[in-house]
Amino acid sequence: MSVSLFIYLASQSPRRAQLLEMLGVRFELLIADASEDAESLEIALKNEAPSAYVQRVTGLKLDAAVARMKRRGLPAAPVICSDTTVAMGRTIYGKPENEADAVRMLTALQGQTHRVLTAVAIQNGKKRVQALSVSKVTFAPMTPKAIKAYVASGEPMGKAGAYAIQGKAAAYVSHIAGSYTGIMGLPMYETAQLISSL
Repeated sequence: MSVSLFIYLASQSPRRAQLLEMLGVRFELLIADASEDAESLEIALKNEAPSAYVQRVTGLKLDAAVARMKRRGLPAAPVICSDTTVAMGRTIYGKPENEADAVRMLTALQGQTHRVLTAVAIQNGKKRVQALSVSKVTFAPMTPKAIKAYVASGEPMGKAGAYAIQGKAAAYVSHIAGSYTGIMGLPMYETAQLISSL
């Protein structure tokens, strides 16, 4: 899919930028500056369902990005935002706070099947379109030693569920059902559909 559309990508993730490039979309990064508290947008509400959480956070991030575009006096263009979370049941596994938190998450996920939910939203003027991709990932059993070695690699930090599907964690993923690119952080099919709708 090749599109002449120009959009702003409100994400620091190099993976999302890479996936957007694969769609042939021209884009510029629209990243929060030091004055914005982007992390506070990711705090889950009490008893919030994972699907409601990821869609709400994506909406908040998109609101902030649209305001940022206007504040910086940038030329008007569609803004795309995405957020990914990992969940088992109603338990949300966000980005680990430190190495011990990453070990805790991976210990819970190993040998189990969990969901990866990625919400995508695009705003163009007053029009907003959004989609939700839900995939299932099964981890093979991991020994405490294997978990500690993986955490020590540094890869889990900054990643929902404390792992990157396209990295070293792939050695422990025994089954995937759903969107591989959604698990990476930007579901290509849903994103292409949303862009086409604009």
